[in-house]
Amino acid sequence: MENEIVYHTPALLIPCMEGLDIKSDGVYVDLTFGGGGHSREILSRLGKNGRLFAFDQDMDAIANVPDDDRLTFCRSNFCYLSNFLAYYGVEKVDGVLADLGVSFHHFDEAERGFSFRFDGPLDMRMNRKSKLTAEILLNEYDEQRLADIFYLYGEMNNARKVASTIVKARQKAPLTTIFQLVELLEPLIGKDSQKKDLAKLFQAIRIEVNNEMGTLKKMLSQLPGSLVDGGRVAILTYHSLEDRLVKNFFKTGNVDGKIEKDFYGNTVRSISPVNGKVITPDADEIQRNPRSRSAKLRVAEKIGGK
Repeated sequence: MENEIVYHTPALLIPCMEGLDIKSDGVYVDLTFGGGGHSREILSRLGKNGRLFAFDQDMDAIANVPDDDRLTFCRSNFCYLSNFLAYYGVEKVDGVLADLGVSFHHFDEAERGFSFRFDGPLDMRMNRKSKLTAEILLNEYDEQRLADIFYLYGEMNNARKVASTIVKARQKAPLTTIFQLVELLEPLIGKDSQKKDLAKLFQAIRIEVNNEMGTLKKMLSQLPGSLVDGGRVAILTYHSLEDRLVKNFFKTGNVDGKIEKDFYGNTVRSISPVNGKVITPDADEIQRNPRSRSAKLRVAEKIGGK
């Protein structure tokens, strides 16, 4: 349990469990195992015939897997949900959970390159077998592509200036470390907003390196076919880009938020929101776990016969 606390403290743990409405003999999926906090809580609510599949593409997470024959660990990106369920002969599941936040472990390990608080390599890969790193991105993407990433994924108003500065600097010497990047951009970032601006930049790079938006869209599209009628899905988001995709999908059945109507004027969708209002941490939880402050929980249910 100590290792779990160091690795990651799950946000909105009990609301997630309540949202899933866990049945003791049900089959569930934790798409973002991490430190195993959510998985352990799910297992505590399952009986001997219950079953849990846990996904994580990061090999470091394997050390947190409990010795429980009800749990099957899938070392893979969650966009392969359908593939793994088919491989294990599971047609439908009763519930799916996804916590889209980055584990504390990633932010606190300097060599992973996720945080601007420590010097280290420009990496940021969730799956360290992936070829694309932050270093490759910053040194090889053209200026326009960098600017687009910083603006779209980091919502940076000075995206073009940042991209231009990076491209000019790398012509003299490649960017290889966190502090090298931070020092380079220091003149473009105000002292009062330094942490916020760097957080936006690092978020943008991380999203691109790990194709987070693409894999999220792919995973969402698989949910209707993976859930039993009445099955639940609970998703925790931490920034507006991913939250918008989840919100749109739950409300309209597609990530673009386009409402499709049938002949009778009814909205065509196979999943419907359970909580009308997004669930956020209360003051007590934020005090205990400050990193949970931006968490948003949305829960939806598979519509019968869809």
